[in-house]
Amino acid sequence: MTSDNHNQPHTPGGAPPDAPVGRAWFSLIWLIPIMSVLIAGFLLWRNLYERGPEILITLDTADGLTSGQTQVKNKSVTLGTVSSISLSKDMRHVDVRVQMNSDAAPLLTDNSQFWVVRPRINGASVTGLETLMSGAYIGFDPGAPGGQRATHFKGLESPPGIQSDQPGRTYSLLASAVGSIGPGAPVFFRDVDVGEVLGYTLPPGGVGPVLIQFFVREPYDHYLRTDTRFWNVSGVKVGFGAGGLKVQLQSIQALFSGGVAFGLSKSIPGEKVPEAPANTLFQLYDDKETADTAGYRAHQTVVTYLASSVSGLTAGSAVTMFGIQVGSVTSVKLDLDQNTGHARVRVAMDIQPERVLPADQVSPEKVITGMQALVANGLRASTDSASLLTGETVIAFNFVKNATQAKTYMEGDALVIPGEAGGMSGIMQSLSVMSDKLAALPIEQIGAHANDLIAHADERINSPEVKQSLVNLRDSLRSLHDLLDQTNRGVQPLLKRLPEMSDQLDNTLKNANKLLASYGGDTDFHRSLQSMVVELQETARSLKFMSNFLTNHPSALIAGRK
Repeated sequence: MTSDNHNQPHTPGGAPPDAPVGRAWFSLIWLIPIMSVLIAGFLLWRNLYERGPEILITLDTADGLTSGQTQVKNKSVTLGTVSSISLSKDMRHVDVRVQMNSDAAPLLTDNSQFWVVRPRINGASVTGLETLMSGAYIGFDPGAPGGQRATHFKGLESPPGIQSDQPGRTYSLLASAVGSIGPGAPVFFRDVDVGEVLGYTLPPGGVGPVLIQFFVREPYDHYLRTDTRFWNVSGVKVGFGAGGLKVQLQSIQALFSGGVAFGLSKSIPGEKVPEAPANTLFQLYDDKETADTAGYRAHQTVVTYLASSVSGLTAGSAVTMFGIQVGSVTSVKLDLDQNTGHARVRVAMDIQPERVLPADQVSPEKVITGMQALVANGLRASTDSASLLTGETVIAFNFVKNATQAKTYMEGDALVIPGEAGGMSGIMQSLSVMSDKLAALPIEQIGAHANDLIAHADERINSPEVKQSLVNLRDSLRSLHDLLDQTNRGVQPLLKRLPEMSDQLDNTLKNANKLLASYGGDTDFHRSLQSMVVELQETARSLKFMSNFLTNHPSALIAGRK
């Protein structure tokens, strides 16, 4: 029917014919789903393109971590997101699966390190405060280049001391004990913080020194030489010195977390000491004084034996000469001879000649020869008190006046020098010797003689013999006085009286001898009387000689003796 109408001609006044209608094969509404599919495909392709490998991190705890939110960062750049958190099969740790970005794929090697960044207080330093607002995240360090690809990692319990991109070198220290030194403790050079302690390793079985790893930043690592010395600066050091009480504190951080320090080496002028390469092993000393002592290259072992108290003397005590330190004590031991029953103390010392002589002018032969010459000149080793308040004792080399002859000898490589008591022990020993001498005096006999003298002195002095001797002596003195007076008056009267004066002196001597014989004993009074009698005898003899001479030569009073 349609075909018939189509074939009929158009007549005026009739209905218009139907217009031909074509089918539409494309519609604009279809652009919306097409664009959605394209965008979804692009996002899928982009996600697959940017998606990196999935890794597994084993941690001790998942505290602060959330699936789908916690991110993995390096230098605040997001490199991945935690996809799932689960307990391990043995329930000893946590398995954290992380979807990493494609940019991080080349960085995932067996040298990589992961740790959880949380607020931490380590000694005097506080880290991770930014996580108080943003929440914890996993820190990532790619490590040194050249590692093998890996997808399973063991997370660190604490952040590493250094990052792989931080320039510097890692070294190790040998110490008898760690003390207060812990990870993160600072390393000082001339009071400047130049590095930090990374950790420590105990020896196998717990026997032997502890190995402490530390890192020194560039350019300070170039200051280290093969003979550089390190010492412990942990805590506060309190001591008494010549200036009184001394308190030494390196820093507040070293007070809480410990620390180590090093200084420039003491090399011989003109000698070049090589720079210490990475992983060099150094010795850690207890303090700076011990480190400085170890820096001297020339050493001579000296031994002395003391028979007095060495209280306060320990290994490390100073050895001084005129108050200047020349060495240190290495050991103090008690030496018992079971055969003879004698006991003494053996003190071994390490003498550093470089403290007083240039390093290039010191040799073992010269040191031994010089010590022998000093001993021959009276050098002796003795104890001396360094501080009466603390009781510290040192060994002092002193020169003793009128010292007894002593010789030195070798005891292996050690030079043995004579010793003597010193300090309070020497004073007590001198007092003991003086006390022995006083005890040896005949105090009782002296007291008996003194009592006898006091009891009989008055009786003997008032005896008739003493009185007669004194009267005769008075008369003799008067006669001599008259002699002098009559000399000016004439010679003849004098000559006539000389025999009489001589007789009087003789009588006086006889009486004095009788008195001297009646008074016995070896006393001051007896000796005084004896001296007086001798003088009287000389006077009488001179007077008799003068009398005979003037009798034969009376002109001698005027002309003198020819």
